[in-house]
Amino acid sequence: MDIGLAKRGRQGYHFDDIAIVPSRRTRDPQEVSTHWQIDAYRFDLPIVAAPMDSVMSPETAIALGKFGGLGVLNLEGLWTRYEDPRPLLEEIARIEPAQVTPRLQQIYAEPIKAELITARLQEIRDAGVTVAGSLSPGHTKQFADAVVKAGVDLFVIRGTTVSAEHVSGNAEPLNLKEFIYELDVPVIVGGCATHQAALHLMRTGAAGVLVGFGGGATHTTRSVLGVAVPMASAVSDVAAARRDYLDESGGRYVHVIADGSIGRSGDLAKAFACGADAVMIGSPFARATDAPGQGFHWGAEAWHDDLPRGERVEIGTVGSLEQVLFGPSHVPDGTMNLVGALRRAMATTGYTDLKEFQRIEVVLG
Repeated sequence: MDIGLAKRGRQGYHFDDIAIVPSRRTRDPQEVSTHWQIDAYRFDLPIVAAPMDSVMSPETAIALGKFGGLGVLNLEGLWTRYEDPRPLLEEIARIEPAQVTPRLQQIYAEPIKAELITARLQEIRDAGVTVAGSLSPGHTKQFADAVVKAGVDLFVIRGTTVSAEHVSGNAEPLNLKEFIYELDVPVIVGGCATHQAALHLMRTGAAGVLVGFGGGATHTTRSVLGVAVPMASAVSDVAAARRDYLDESGGRYVHVIADGSIGRSGDLAKAFACGADAVMIGSPFARATDAPGQGFHWGAEAWHDDLPRGERVEIGTVGSLEQVLFGPSHVPDGTMNLVGALRRAMATTGYTDLKEFQRIEVVLG
């Protein structure tokens, strides 16, 4: 459509803009499977916890793993900068709003320590769950060896936007294709939000791509950079790239993981309806009473030393991590029993697994 005489733009849609259409068949929720498998790793739940300090500690990553999901530890966060970050987590929950950004910048100025990366990942491994850690593209080269030697199962490279063709005149950029080829573990990389960007990331050999900019409830990327793509459109476009790459590669399937703007159970269902294989979520888990953020939520964008693009937000708590996942829910707003709601959405539309559910009809409005 025309924005003006010199510019055209495509209409994009948020999850709030669409709704799932019931089909001719319904099922019992108990007959629905929410299993998800990426590479050799199989999960009861298609849910990945975002690598954010308000969401994931080694303890919560272990708990989520035992519940059947995947917890990703932020390897640039407090747990790899400090021996005991608990006092700092307490402080962050008490900072006056006007002082949050400068104090976060001070706290996260502490250097990342390779030995703490090893110790935190080993703690998760000792618990017997799948081990996943996340680095930004800027720190991947520096700490990748420490991550792999610590025995990570899945390696996540996550940034606000990640491309397969980063160009820099100041330093040699990370060659994603070469890096992933030489690595011994499957890599999930993102975010991306367009068909073309996703297709290029898939060609690097990634096992999965993250769709979106992460930190949906906390980032201010749109107001700071002017960058944003509505998630329903973004997931659908990247799902099309997955289909095209499947043909191009002769059958290699790359998983699409929606990352951002998933705050309630209905958003989960809509993400899968648009083509996602799994979802990465932050704010729903930050609302858990046992989350590290204690009712507050913030992401890596919030402490950027030059151009912060996020904020600490108070979102409160609703129940334990187990209740957020499985209920029982005592609120009607979709912030609890995420898995039960997803199963019921699938059952209501007659689908028994997530692959089938990706084909469900959606409408606007």
